Amino acid sequence: MTYVVGENCIKCKYTDCVDVCPVDCFHEGPNFLVIDPDECIDCTLCEPECPANAIFAEDDLPDDQQQFLELNAELAKAWPVISEVKPAPADADEWNGKPDKLQYLQRK
Repeated sequence: MTYVVGENCIKCKYTDCVDVCPVDCFHEGPNFLVIDPDECIDCTLCEPECPANAIFAEDDLPDDQQQFLELNAELAKAWPVISEVKPAPADADEWNGKPDKLQYLQRK
C-alpha cells in the first residue's frame, strides 16, 4: 500500500510532510506535491503532518479522488524529489479547502 497526495494540495503545497518522510518519496511540481508509490514505505508519518489534510492511505482515498493514485505515480517519475521544507505559497491558506482544484494543476 502507498500514501497518496490528493486534490487539496493543489495550490496549497505545504511541505510539512516532506520533513518527516524517512525515504524521501515526495516529489515537487510547480503547485503540487506527489508521493512516489514505489518509494513509499507506508510509515504513516506524513498524513498527520499535512495542514491541508490532502494525504490519504491508498485504501482510504475518497472515491472522487481515485484518479490521484495514478496521477501521483505518473508525476513522481517526472518531478524532482523534495526532502526539505519550503515556504508554502503566499496564497496557500486561501486555496486550502477550495473544491475542484484539479483544473489548476501545473504539470511543468
